[in-house]
Amino acid sequence: MAQFVEEMEAQDYFQVLGLPPTATRGDIKKAFYRDSRTYHPDRVFHLADEAAKQDINSIYKRITEAYYVLRDDAKRAKYLTDLNGPERASKLRFTEASEAEQKAEAKKVVEDEFGTVPKARPFFKSALQDIERQNWGSAERNLKMGLTYEPGAARFKEKLAQVQKKLDDQRRASGDAFKIK
Repeated sequence: MAQFVEEMEAQDYFQVLGLPPTATRGDIKKAFYRDSRTYHPDRVFHLADEAAKQDINSIYKRITEAYYVLRDDAKRAKYLTDLNGPERASKLRFTEASEAEQKAEAKKVVEDEFGTVPKARPFFKSALQDIERQNWGSAERNLKMGLTYEPGAARFKEKLAQVQKKLDDQRRASGDAFKIK
């Protein structure tokens, strides 16, 4: 039993559950329940051998860990990327650091797209929609309002400069370039 636990430590989560990397969520769930019925610690509570109980508990924890990572699409995608990378041996287990790294990446994406200050986000979102619709005046107002809440947003300062250039080009084309704004 102890040898089986050691071998399991060298396996990735797909190997632990006996599945190919292309397994569906349903396959993952079935494999977890199948292995859970076999290795659940409650099945061996009556054994006198404490070492065997610890081994079975370790196996069950590893099976549960595999299930919780593979059933979550975001964690699974990150795990597959890590497995196919050059540091495969050190990435066999999905750690709290990996999860924290994943959450930080997701937060950074949101902040890059919509800013860090919650009150500024609606203005930035509206400005981006206005830019798509080429509604330059409204985009300028929304970007300026967003920048009042979050003056350090470099990405939105760049967008504001682009929008103001578009507005200036529009004014020149219509002959209103020399009117006071």
